[in-house]
Order: sequence, then structure tokens, then C-alpha cells
Amino acid sequence: MQPIILFSTFGSDNNRSVMHLYVIPWDVNPEIFRIGSFAIRWYGLLFASSFLFGYIIMLKIFRNENLTEALLDKLTIYMAVGTIVGARLGHCFFYEPAYYLAHPLEIFMTWKGGLASHGAAIGILIAIWLFCRKEKKEYTWVIDRIAIVVALSGFFIRMGNLMNSEIYGVETTLPWGFVFLRNGETAPKHPTQIYEALSYLAIFLLLLWIYWRKKGEYIQGTLISLTCILIFVARFFIEFLKEDQVAFEAGMKLNMGQLLSIPFILLGLVWLFYSLKKKKRAVIKRK
Repeated sequence: MQPIILFSTFGSDNNRSVMHLYVIPWDVNPEIFRIGSFAIRWYGLLFASSFLFGYIIMLKIFRNENLTEALLDKLTIYMAVGTIVGARLGHCFFYEPAYYLAHPLEIFMTWKGGLASHGAAIGILIAIWLFCRKEKKEYTWVIDRIAIVVALSGFFIRMGNLMNSEIYGVETTLPWGFVFLRNGETAPKHPTQIYEALSYLAIFLLLLWIYWRKKGEYIQGTLISLTCILIFVARFFIEFLKEDQVAFEAGMKLNMGQLLSIPFILLGLVWLFYSLKKKKRAVIKRK
């Protein structure tokens, strides 16, 4: 497969033909390898990588604040369950409620695909609340630190979507348009997976910079509020470039992803206002 096609014609129908100077044909196999019925997929590997790298970063933060690895292990379990359960239920009930209410057992068939980031966000918020209640920790203190790695996880997940040739954009004449050949596409489309992935990576680096610049002693609530605002503002605007994900979005001025992003943006703004007004600084107990 050639990485770049020069002067190729795509997006033609009976009435027109669009000439693109550069396009990127995308035909990556979603499976890394297969042995019989068992397959390792890029999406699964990247999804797992989000937890691995998230754990490594959180471990460094916990050590910086003289917290035990055992506590982080417990937090990771809550996070994993909250993320997977929330993402799955979010997809089922936000995007395909009629189907899954008629076939409730398929909700548990996660291997068939179908995870929603807004559902994951709700699941994480609930999981952290349960963790804090169990371990007697302050909610804002925990969620602020989790917010850092949540943005990084978004980067890995969207790269997984790219490897699956899914959740891409509408047709474009820009030189970096991707032709998703595995889906039978012939016209270059916006690689919105990459747009989102790079946005989330930048947000992660910003949050990490704020944490280390302040040596962990910043105004509590600012990291989680910035995460909600920046991630979902980015998601809101990138959605304008995406194809409809489900049939009922056809004709909607704002699609489901945008409608679900608005409450998180508002939550972030309220959280930020409250945090800056309260001005409670996180304090690290040094040895």
C-alpha cells in the first residue's frame, strides 16, 4: 500500500469528479495477529495501553505525595470497572436504546464493539465517588489526579478507533484526507480520530505541566474542571466534521456526541468557578 497517492480522483458520482492532490489510503488490519479463533486487535492493545501508561503516571504522582501503591491498585480496579461498564452502558442507551432494550443480553457482549466516551466519563465519576466513600478520601483530591490520565486515555482510545477504521469524518479535499478502504470508501475523509487524539494528548500535557509546575499544590478542582471543559469543547467542535454514527442523527443540528458534551462543559465551568472562588489548595504531606 502506497502511503500517499498523487493526483488521484475520488468522490465521484454521475455528476461530478473531485481531484485530490494528496490522499492517504488507510487499509490497516484491525487484528495484529490471529491464532484460530483468538485474535489480538489494535484497539484492545491501545485500550490496555491507556491503563498501563495511566498507572505508571499515577504511580509517580502517588510516590510524589507519599501514598502507597496498594491504594493505587484499589483505585485502578475502581477505574477499570467504572470505565468499561460506563462506556458500554453509554453506548447501549445513548446510541442504540431500542435495540439493546429488545436484546438486553447483548449488553454484556462487549467483544462485539460499542463503547461511548460520555458513558465512560459518567462511569468514572461514579467509580471515584464509590472509591472515596470506601477509602475515606476527598473526592476532589482524587478526581483531580485521575483527570490527568483520563485525557491520555482519550488519546489511546481514538488511535484505536483509527486502527479500526471507525468514527471518521465527512469528505474533505485537504491534503491529509484518509480513504478508509476497508469500509469501501473511495473519497478521502477527515481523520477525526487523529484530530481528537492530538487534542487529548495536548490536554494531557497541559494538565501534567500544571500539576508538576505547582508541585502538586494547586487550587483543588482546577484539573478536573479544565478536563471537562477542554475535552468536551474539543469533542463538540470536532463532531461537526464527523459522519453520523447512528441513523437517528440524520438531520439533527447537533448530534448525540455534541448534546452529551454540553452538560460536561457546563459542569466543568461551574466546577472551575467554584474552585477558584474557594481557592482551596491541595497540600502534599512531605516526609
